[in-house]
Amino acid sequence: MAKIEPTVAAPASAAEPTIVTPAPSHGTPYIVGSATPAADTPASEPRGLDQLSRIEEKAARIEEKFARYEAVLTRAEASLERSAHKVDSAAATLDFASIRDEVAALRQRVDATPRFGALFVTGLATAVLTVLLTVLVLKFGVPGLFGGLLSR
Repeated sequence: MAKIEPTVAAPASAAEPTIVTPAPSHGTPYIVGSATPAADTPASEPRGLDQLSRIEEKAARIEEKFARYEAVLTRAEASLERSAHKVDSAAATLDFASIRDEVAALRQRVDATPRFGALFVTGLATAVLTVLLTVLVLKFGVPGLFGGLLSR
């Protein structure tokens, strides 16, 4: 296997540093080529770096706002899902149409039952017929079983 070694290009002169890219979190440039501070750069570059740092700060604030909105929307979505689940479970347990039908059927059965007057007349008729049949059986007897028990 051949070993691959990286090659680093040296800057044109050691006195002039080469800016590769700004650091993503610090806003300070990486310097390649010499240990000279970035302050030796031309006057137009600090303005660009200041502008770049302001843009990074704005991007960070936008990211924070986005994260807050995302958290709020996540909580709202979870709350909505809980509410929908509660409504589904309530709708499953309380089927109002079937309850209404059952109550109507029960009301019809209650309306079909006899009231006090009908029960009183039925009881009176039953008592009179029982007394009459008892007197007839005692007087004439039951044919084939026994004769009349009362004298004629």
